[in-house]
Amino acid sequence: MPEPAAPPAILLIQTAFIGDVILATALLEYLHQTEPATPVDFLVRKGNEGLVQHHPHVRQVLIWDKRTNKYGGLWQLLKQIRQTKYGRVVTLQRFASTGLLTAFSGAPERIGFEKNPLAFRFTRAIPHVVAAGVHEVSRNLHLLSPAYEGPVVPPRLYPTPTDEAAAASYAAAGPYICLAPTSVWFTKQFPEEQWLKLLAALPPQYTVYLLGGPPDTAACQQLLERTQRPGVVNLSGKLSLLASAALMRGAVLNYVNDSAPMHLCSAVGAPVCAVYCSTVPFFGFGPLSPFSRVVELEEELECRPCGLHGYRKCPLGHFHCAHGIRTQQLLAVLAEAEAVKL
Repeated sequence: MPEPAAPPAILLIQTAFIGDVILATALLEYLHQTEPATPVDFLVRKGNEGLVQHHPHVRQVLIWDKRTNKYGGLWQLLKQIRQTKYGRVVTLQRFASTGLLTAFSGAPERIGFEKNPLAFRFTRAIPHVVAAGVHEVSRNLHLLSPAYEGPVVPPRLYPTPTDEAAAASYAAAGPYICLAPTSVWFTKQFPEEQWLKLLAALPPQYTVYLLGGPPDTAACQQLLERTQRPGVVNLSGKLSLLASAALMRGAVLNYVNDSAPMHLCSAVGAPVCAVYCSTVPFFGFGPLSPFSRVVELEEELECRPCGLHGYRKCPLGHFHCAHGIRTQQLLAVLAEAEAVKL
C-alpha cells in the first residue's frame, strides 16, 4: 500500500529578539511530540537563524532581513509563504508585520494573539494573558492547543558537533562559572560595579568565562580589565550562540540577567542564577532549567517593575532595584549549585 501523504506543513513566525526565538523552540518540541509527521518551517529575523538552522525538528528556516529593504523583504516573504501553501501559519507576535504574513498567507488556519492588529483576519485568535504562574511558553502553546493545561514544555536547542568542539577546550580547563553581564536594556542589566563585587567574592578555584555576542565584547573587556580577580577569560564574540549554550551546560553555575543567555540556559538545561533588576518573573519569562534560581531585591519598591521590557535608564534615576541586591544573595545560589553538583 502507498504511504500516506505528509500532513500540510506549519509555519511558525517569531522575528523578535534571540530570547523570544529560543522560547519559541518549545513549540517545536510540542509539535514533534504530538504531530511528528507534520513538517515545520520557522521564520526568524536575520541574525537569529543560527539558532534553528540545524534544529532536527525544523524543515526550513525563512529569514526576514529587517535592516535591508525591510518592507520589500516582507513582500517577498509573503509571496513565498503563499506559494508554499501551508496548512497552518502561526505568529507568536502581536505586531502588524507578522500579522500581515499570517492574515494573507492563504493558509486554511491562520493563528495568532487577539492583540495583533490583523487578528480580525485570523481563523483563531487567543488572548495573551500576563498572570501569575503563566509562562510565555504556555502562552505560545495555547496558540497550537487552546485547551492545553499540561506542564510547561521547556525550549530546546541542539548545538552541532562544531559548536560542541568550540566549547570543549574551555570546558576541559577545570571547574568554571559563566557570567553573561550585558542586556539590550539598561534597566535589565546588573551594573558593572555589582558584577565586580561578585567577581571579587567568587571562590578562587573557578575559571570565570565572560559571555556575550560581538556587541557585548567591549563591556566584557572593560569588566575584565577592571577586576582584580585572576582566572577571568573574555569569550564574548568568540563563540556562537549554540557554542555558548554548550559551554554553559557544563558550568557549575551561570550568572545572567533577565535576557537571552537565561533562555540559552533553559534550552540546554544549564544551571542558572538569573538576576532580575527592573523586571519581575511574574511577566512570564523566567528561567526553566532544572536548577534555576532568581535573585532580586529583597525589599519591595513601589516603582518596580517599571516596564515589561526595561528602559535605557532608570526612570527615577536611582536604579535601586539593581544596586540594592547584595553579593551574598548571588553567592548563596552558588553554594546551592555546588551542593547539587556534588
